[in-house]
Amino acid sequence: MSNVTEIFGSEVFNDTVMRSALPQETYDALMETITEGKPMSLETANVVASAMKDWALKKGATHYTHWFQPMTGITAEKHDSFISPAEGGKAIMEFSGKELIKGEPDASSFPSGGLRETCEARGYTAWDPSSFAFIKDGTLCVPTAFCSYGGEALDKKTPLLRSMEAINTQAVRVLKLMGEDSVRNINITVGPEQEYFLVDKNLYDMREDLVFTGRTLFGAKPPKGQELDDHYFGVIKPRVSAFMKELDEELWKLGIYAKTKHNEAAPAQHELAPVFTTVNIATDHNQLTMEMMKKVALRHDLVCLLHEKPFAGVNGSGKHNNWSISTDGGENIFKPGKNPHDNKRFILFLCAVIKAVDEYQDLLRVCISTAGNDHRLGGDEAPPAIVSLYLGEQIENILEALENDAEYNEKKREKMQSGAHVIPTFSKDTADRNRTSPLAFTGNKFEFRMLGSANSVAGPNTVFNTIVAEALCQFADELENADDVKKAIDDIIRKTIKKHKRIIFSGNNYSEEWVKEAEKRGLLNIASTPEAIPYLIDKKNIELFTKHAVYNEAELEARCEILLETYAKTVNIEALTMVDMIKKDIIPAVSSYTEEISNAALAKKAFVKSIDTKMEENLVIKLSKLNAELYDAAGAIEKAISDSSKFDGNVVGLSRFYREKVLEAMNKARVIVDELEVNTSREYWPYPTYADLLFSVN
Repeated sequence: MSNVTEIFGSEVFNDTVMRSALPQETYDALMETITEGKPMSLETANVVASAMKDWALKKGATHYTHWFQPMTGITAEKHDSFISPAEGGKAIMEFSGKELIKGEPDASSFPSGGLRETCEARGYTAWDPSSFAFIKDGTLCVPTAFCSYGGEALDKKTPLLRSMEAINTQAVRVLKLMGEDSVRNINITVGPEQEYFLVDKNLYDMREDLVFTGRTLFGAKPPKGQELDDHYFGVIKPRVSAFMKELDEELWKLGIYAKTKHNEAAPAQHELAPVFTTVNIATDHNQLTMEMMKKVALRHDLVCLLHEKPFAGVNGSGKHNNWSISTDGGENIFKPGKNPHDNKRFILFLCAVIKAVDEYQDLLRVCISTAGNDHRLGGDEAPPAIVSLYLGEQIENILEALENDAEYNEKKREKMQSGAHVIPTFSKDTADRNRTSPLAFTGNKFEFRMLGSANSVAGPNTVFNTIVAEALCQFADELENADDVKKAIDDIIRKTIKKHKRIIFSGNNYSEEWVKEAEKRGLLNIASTPEAIPYLIDKKNIELFTKHAVYNEAELEARCEILLETYAKTVNIEALTMVDMIKKDIIPAVSSYTEEISNAALAKKAFVKSIDTKMEENLVIKLSKLNAELYDAAGAIEKAISDSSKFDGNVVGLSRFYREKVLEAMNKARVIVDELEVNTSREYWPYPTYADLLFSVN
């Protein structure tokens, strides 16, 4: 392995590189743009672009690209070389400030939800200097925002940047009212834990469903799954370890703080977690992490699966979004300190989160809704669809005392006793952890656990930033009109706890009792993506986003349409793939096996007329009956797909039809196929089984 400190950030035009490559005046001007939002002159941009090009050329780059995040859920890039014509038929390498600042991809070819007509092609990519440029595959990648000719956001980064400004404005207002005049900016820090599966590429290539949809549409339960809990944190297999080692190195070169790696609960499932960084950069880094996982896996004849539920009956994959706020002086606002009950800043900001989560449960459900995540939410490895907030015993006791204006008696921290004298004793944490909670306070941050593994973290963090900004805005408005700010803070805290404590729950979120209790409390239980997405354009949510200039109404309506269309298209592709597999592979394979069994029975009879062939006859009858049912089930899927045409122009109705009718028809077909799999010879079954896929990588 290369020296980590030497390779770390070696492919990044980071602060260290800029300090040495840029004149001091240019560097200072760039920092003012990044930290204070001051406009950048073309002269400054030209100097930065030239230095960036020279650095990239030394690294072997020949092209540059504006790297952006359209509403496809993945990244996009259009490559241009540095070449410019020179006299004598020669070429020179150039890169101007204008080229750095602005690019012009075709805006009509990306999802726009009606913001752009096909004939209206012009769109712009605009440099985001707060996220470092980097080199990937011999190309200088410049992180950018992506917007239409009319200025509407066509990407995930622009709203995220807007939400960062919104929460910064409101948080600084509150802090100054609390007497913290030295705070000029706050930082939102995020650390997204990434779960994923690794399967053998040769087996992957034999599964049409994995290739086209990212998940297995069929698959009988193998004899062994995750029942023994022997994979979680288990010894990492050599082939996987080699993949992880190379992945770490590739990520470190890109300045990504890959920190933790381990086996997850399901066979063939793993996790990577980074160190926290600013939310904008964390978003870029997570997109790069997912891309690198796929690239590096292929070098090891593996395929990385990022679908939320690639295998039925075993754990799906999520992405835990760890969110916090720190001041420009580096203080974590959500660090309770030794005496959290007396830490008014911590309590007030905590109340802002409680209020935000309760008032905008719908948006938190919307921002993680996808066709893939619908298969995972509510399973034993994922939080349910009901949004709630876990705070832990100590914080709950503090809030109860504050609500009732009572004295808080802090419990003495217990010592952990192992029973073995050789093991040192240590103080236990003030609260246990709740792995069933959708959103949990974990000591100095909030862990939002509802995200699916393939989700961009931009959307959820845009929502979280904005709803907390709104809560802080309301607090600041009240404090600015108060005669006694300290008393007003106490009143806000008490009032907020009393009004919004229904969202706090510390029990088992998987239990049926919680579902009933949540209903009593008036909490939302939104079961699926087609039900969730329309909440995005509820009046209160439009007012929220427009007030803080994160989205305008047209941008929200466009996103609502895109998300619902994407859901319907996703299920449609799955349904068509399922029919294709049934008709071209499964029915013929079972028919061939049935014929062999029939011929075997006839051969037996030919030698000994009295021999018992009941076993063969029963198996032939069973397989033939199931195959006939499967043929009808495939027809039912095709009919459901055809019937969806009546919802043309009605994207809400279309998505619900795919959820309620097409998926229902697919699920019926799957039951039949899985029954056929366990009754068909391995020699004849056309696909690698779950046992093959989950246990073949050593």
